[in-house]
Amino acid sequence: MTDTLRYDPSAARKWLSPYAWDAAVPLLEAARAEVRADIELYNSKKPIPQFKQPLDAGFIEWPKRLLDEHAAKGASSQLGQIIACGQRLRESFDRVVFLGIGGSYMGAKALFEALCHPIHNELSREARNGIPRVYFEGNNVDNDALAALMATFPKAGGAKTVGDKFATVCISKSGGTLETAVAFRIFRKAAEDYYGAGSADLKNAIVAVTGETGKLRNVTNEQQYASHFPIPDGIGGRCSILTAVGLLPAAVLGVDVVALLKGAADMTDSFLTAPLGSNPALDYTGISHLFETTGLKIRVLSTWGKKLESVGLWYDQLLSESLGKDGRGATPITCVNTRDLHSRGQQHQEGTRDKIITNLIVENASASALGVPSFGTDLDDLNQYSKKTIPDVLRAAILGTNQAYADEGRPTTDIVLPRLSAYSLGQVFQMLMLATAVEGRLLGINPYGQPGVEAYKKNMVRLLKG
Repeated sequence: MTDTLRYDPSAARKWLSPYAWDAAVPLLEAARAEVRADIELYNSKKPIPQFKQPLDAGFIEWPKRLLDEHAAKGASSQLGQIIACGQRLRESFDRVVFLGIGGSYMGAKALFEALCHPIHNELSREARNGIPRVYFEGNNVDNDALAALMATFPKAGGAKTVGDKFATVCISKSGGTLETAVAFRIFRKAAEDYYGAGSADLKNAIVAVTGETGKLRNVTNEQQYASHFPIPDGIGGRCSILTAVGLLPAAVLGVDVVALLKGAADMTDSFLTAPLGSNPALDYTGISHLFETTGLKIRVLSTWGKKLESVGLWYDQLLSESLGKDGRGATPITCVNTRDLHSRGQQHQEGTRDKIITNLIVENASASALGVPSFGTDLDDLNQYSKKTIPDVLRAAILGTNQAYADEGRPTTDIVLPRLSAYSLGQVFQMLMLATAVEGRLLGINPYGQPGVEAYKKNMVRLLKG
């Protein structure tokens, strides 16, 4: 079975004028050419013109660079070191908490939910195949949630078997984002109390993923933690999932990070070379943009299955921070079906005509298909479905929902994954990052940087100091 992603906009195309797509083609090609120029300028190391700043185009070729270095240098490459650190954390600790906010944790959480067992943390270590329990913190200011998690961690003087030990991975490019920095202080204090300040165990239990300079880098250097990884310059937080930001958590989880990067690299190759009509990133950009120009300014990513919800939330951030500028930019919404058909479905089908719905569909379930049982008495009238499976019910729900939307003139498109795998997810992440960069150039908006987010951070620090 091939894991190659497919993008099918046919259900939406019929609602567009045949002339609209033809008129958009040269604009899309021009936007793709501008992104190619961004890559060349980024690689040239020449001064970046003011109107292009910031130019965080490094994510585009990063997967291929890591793969090429890994092929040439093996264990000594950055990817080789990430894989080794992931294995060390997996084998030495039974709990790992990842600290980060925004792009510093959302991609890792998406990978965890998509590729790990749905109740991973409830399983025994043996049933988890030796993978630690995983937690995400430093992404909010919630005293009760943080205190509840801390209360489950072992205290000073406790046993130090693998089943008791915990590790902390702090992910922050600057180290100055307050939510993550404060959480790191709290977990660092807990680790020092448990392992002993300055001990070898402590140095092995804390890993930093951060920039080459900054507050977290300063702490890492001072404390001499055993492992640390850089976040490259020229790759913004929301596009950093395929750097150590996402790759180290993936390695801890036992994800095939080579396949993840290969999926992304193949998507980049398709984007740069494939024509419209067989280019998922460019086709998705064109369809989304054309419907936005007709007033459909809300983009619903409809994930069919619980395991993909955090992929949608990751995309919410990507689109919002990249294009929500200068009074423009579509508003992203994630929904999980069939759950949200019983809450938002009515609005999507018969409410304001301001939405385009993109279905994110996995064709084949990871687990064996559950059948509908048959009973001797049929009071609930379900014996008629006794030869059907849960995947059959899901397929009927997808087709039935799309038909209901089509009957009301509501456009839908499909992103189809043959199955959930590291390779297919690498394609999804890269496709959506590339599409966002292209659309920014198409709109004349710099898709990099997030000035609005920086404003709230400055205000929060000022108020705390007051």
